[in-house]
Amino acid sequence: MAGPSTALSPVIAASTHWLVRAYPATGTDPAAATLNELQARQAVTVAAWLRYPTPVDAELVAMAGPGGSAQLDWRMGSEPDDELADGEGWRTWVDEVVVSWAACLLADPLLAARAVDAVAAAVPMPPAGPRPRRVTDLPAEFRRLTEPAPRDSAAAVLLRHPDLLDSVAGLHRGDLLYLLPG
Repeated sequence: MAGPSTALSPVIAASTHWLVRAYPATGTDPAAATLNELQARQAVTVAAWLRYPTPVDAELVAMAGPGGSAQLDWRMGSEPDDELADGEGWRTWVDEVVVSWAACLLADPLLAARAVDAVAAAVPMPPAGPRPRRVTDLPAEFRRLTEPAPRDSAAAVLLRHPDLLDSVAGLHRGDLLYLLPG
């Protein structure tokens, strides 16, 4: 598994944006929107790394495009009036499977921990010496996703609500569960 790839940046950004718009921040904390987005971005990043595990996979999706948000918008009842209008182009970079998997991870921190562990385990060890920093610290870097603090949870009540996420998470949950060990 490749982990970070700049080729996935548009997919991660657009998919995160879709989730944050569909499940906005809650609470009175001035930082709630930022905390909500951080959790969405972590879930989308892990989901994207699972979906596109090699640099070749990432480059192919960057060339072909991920498919867009049409079905997700339809399921949420939030279809844009004109998806070709200025400011709506980001929707073409939304990956339905990545968003669905991210929703699964947000609804279930234990599943999220399994996903982070799967990503970390799939990065090959270098021939000699310690693992690169990003692999060693991956579980810690994704702690907002796997072990949200009370402040994180308060900011993301909608984003982490299993019942609210189910229409999106259910789209591709079976594939995610099949992919993850244990």
